[in-house]
Amino acid sequence: MSKKCFKGKRWTFLPLPPFLSSEEPPQENGVIQSTQDQHSSISPPTSTVSGAPDDEPFSTYFEEKVPIPVDVTQMFSFRKLWAFTGPGFLMSIAYLDPGNIESDLQSGAKAGFKLLWVLLGATIIGLLLQRLAARLGVVTGMHLAEVCNLLLFTPPSPPHSQVPRIILWLMVELAIIGSDMQEVIGCAIAFNLLSVGRIPLWGGVLITIIDTFVFLFLDKYGLRKLEAFFGFLITIMAVSFGYEYVMVRPDQGELLKGMFLPYCEGCGPAQMEQAVGIVGAVIMPHNIYLHSALVKSRSIDRGNKKEVKEANKYYFIESTIALFISFLINVFVVAVFAEAFYERTNIEVNAMCNASDSPHTDLFPLDNSRLQVDIYKGGVVLGCFFGPVALYIWAIGILAAGQSSTMTGTYSGQFVMEGFLNLRWSRFARVLLTRSIAIFPTLLVAIFQDVQHLTGMNDFLNVLQSMQLPFALIPILTFTSLTSIMNDFANGLVWKIGGGVVILVVCAINMYFVVVYVTSLSSVALYVLAGLLCIAYLCFVGYLAWHCLIALGVSCLDVSCLPSRVSNNRPSVLIEEQPEYDT
Repeated sequence: MSKKCFKGKRWTFLPLPPFLSSEEPPQENGVIQSTQDQHSSISPPTSTVSGAPDDEPFSTYFEEKVPIPVDVTQMFSFRKLWAFTGPGFLMSIAYLDPGNIESDLQSGAKAGFKLLWVLLGATIIGLLLQRLAARLGVVTGMHLAEVCNLLLFTPPSPPHSQVPRIILWLMVELAIIGSDMQEVIGCAIAFNLLSVGRIPLWGGVLITIIDTFVFLFLDKYGLRKLEAFFGFLITIMAVSFGYEYVMVRPDQGELLKGMFLPYCEGCGPAQMEQAVGIVGAVIMPHNIYLHSALVKSRSIDRGNKKEVKEANKYYFIESTIALFISFLINVFVVAVFAEAFYERTNIEVNAMCNASDSPHTDLFPLDNSRLQVDIYKGGVVLGCFFGPVALYIWAIGILAAGQSSTMTGTYSGQFVMEGFLNLRWSRFARVLLTRSIAIFPTLLVAIFQDVQHLTGMNDFLNVLQSMQLPFALIPILTFTSLTSIMNDFANGLVWKIGGGVVILVVCAINMYFVVVYVTSLSSVALYVLAGLLCIAYLCFVGYLAWHCLIALGVSCLDVSCLPSRVSNNRPSVLIEEQPEYDT
């Protein structure tokens, strides 16, 4: 082999399992025995905490593993479904964060019920992508960040592949920070509404610093208790927004028509932009990384093909139920604002707020322009039209959304940092870093600007997260399509083609969203800066896609050195042994 390709690096050839090899697998009493303890050709890292005993694995979220009942013989068991229930609901919280809630209410206020079918389609696409993430975690025993670190920029990549690995990590971290900022904004606004303005926005931002560490404290009580707590927060959201739905009593015929008729009569650029915003808010890149890690919390024998297949089945069922509930909550919000505030004018809302003695009347100018709402104004107009109770219940729902998504964002940051950097920091240090990065700019805006600027940040943050989508979607489709990684559970041709089309459509939609946002800035200097950044961004996306196509077997694209991937006449996967950094 060429020394140029391997200078300063160590490599390990991991043989594929016997069922993919030409060799005869060992048998005992007629039963095929596995030659390794997992059903994938790659193994999870076995790193330990600095200063801890050698047999004590470093873990995040996995202090314990939930056992799966083994004495169940029927094809479907509610006992087993209950054992697998948890990761999907934690994942679904990302579909209910304050950014999604704001997208929902704006959709209802701007387009009525006409864009519900977009929300339904985006949720279904999200479910299919989450299925891929869960399968990767179950089959390999590693989450997406770990697999990217081990396989994405290894040979035939050049020896300086550490640079693109760091860039990829930074892109995912940007998405996590953007989501975290939206959660902080939502919580700050909820505290302000609940306290009738007594808690200033900057005070609400500071409170959210404390709550993250409270959640970490709850983590110590056990995995199932933590999952139950998040289930409780989802229940609060369902009850809060469900109350608003029942109180407003939207037209059920129009709701069903908007949900299942993919058409938007009389829609213009504003409605089209909102449709793109729905997709960008629902499909979030860091959630793919999160879900692939959460599924590792169940005790599964990865050397047993039947158990792996069963785990994939139950995780898919659980994810479907969780996303169905999140979809209903999103529909509640869209329907409330579609029924009560679609085509309302500022002067109408101003009059209602005056009649109800609302202290927020000045938010709505005396003109006939269409009502523009956000999370803050949404609560205010509900209070003006339906009384103070509606405002407080809305604020409780927003608070539950912000608080629940806080912890999942924290976990995402931990998993990504561990996977890409192999960095072993304490939970406290990692949470302090990621939360500080999100808190600082939000706190500055909350202190020196008003609530309009604070909620306006959500548009920019949605754009930021939209741009990071390729850095999750391209790797997850690639790795789940590789037989050398997924074995019998690799994507078939339909999934490969369909997944590729979905990724292209989603990325194209979100790029349109970015272009619309940039053009609205009306600044030549910003146009030039955005153009330069887009060139660099597209180059890296192309570079990532190039590596993924090579991994999928498009060898004509490989212009670098090609080490042999065959050892002792057995197919194998080449894994780079990464150094560990103890801190």
